[in-house]
Amino acid sequence: MIVSNLELVFGKKIKNHLGVVQGSSVRAKHAGRDIMAGLKNLVGGELKGYTELLQESRNEATERMIEQAKSMGGNAVLNVRYSTSSIAAGAAEIYVYGTAVILSE
Repeated sequence: MIVSNLELVFGKKIKNHLGVVQGSSVRAKHAGRDIMAGLKNLVGGELKGYTELLQESRNEATERMIEQAKSMGGNAVLNVRYSTSSIAAGAAEIYVYGTAVILSE
C-alpha cells in the first residue's frame, strides 16, 4: 500500500478514485508518564513518554486508514493529512485522512 502526502505518485496513473478514508486513535495519558513529564518540565527536554504515546497512536490511526482503503479495493492513499485534538483532560485524538485510489501497475 502506497501512502503519500502528495496528490500524485510519479510514474503511476490514477485509474480510479475511491473516496476519502480515515483512521483515528484516542489515547489517555498514563499516570506514570504524567509524573515523569512533570519532573521533566522542571529541567526541560523531550518528554519521551509522550513522544512514544503519540507515535503509537499515529501508527494505529494510519493502520486503520490503510485497512479502510484496502476494504474499498485501493492500493494507495494519497494526499494524507494528520490532525491532533484534545478530547478531554489528559486524552488526545490523532486523526488521519486521505484519498483512497487505485494506481496503475
